Amino acid sequence: MFPSEHEWASYKPLLKQVVEEICNPDRPDPLDIEHVSSGLTDLLKTGFSMFMKVNRPHPGDHPLLIIFMVGGVSVSEVKLVKDLVATRKPGTQVIVLSSVLLTPHSAVELLFAPDRLQPDAHI
Repeated sequence: MFPSEHEWASYKPLLKQVVEEICNPDRPDPLDIEHVSSGLTDLLKTGFSMFMKVNRPHPGDHPLLIIFMVGGVSVSEVKLVKDLVATRKPGTQVIVLSSVLLTPHSAVELLFAPDRLQPDAHI
């Protein structure tokens, strides 16, 4: 007997999950993103939040979204993010930055590198 459609294993990239949380119109608090207060006014708001309900800022509130991927990003992932933001939050500008632009060859090379724990000295 074959498994039904909802029992098949599926893959959903973490980057896609995070961007969907940011662009979600129902606006729950994102689980993978934390707001860190900085500055005097933010500290005062944090202090007053003990006495009254103060909403934390949501990443989807801003017209500019900057995503920095440590360890590399592929061109298809950049396109995925741009398409998601364009369909879910039109008018929002998105900038995707990364430490490395991954190619299929470099991804396989990094995956099977013998010294994965040793950083490259020539970078």
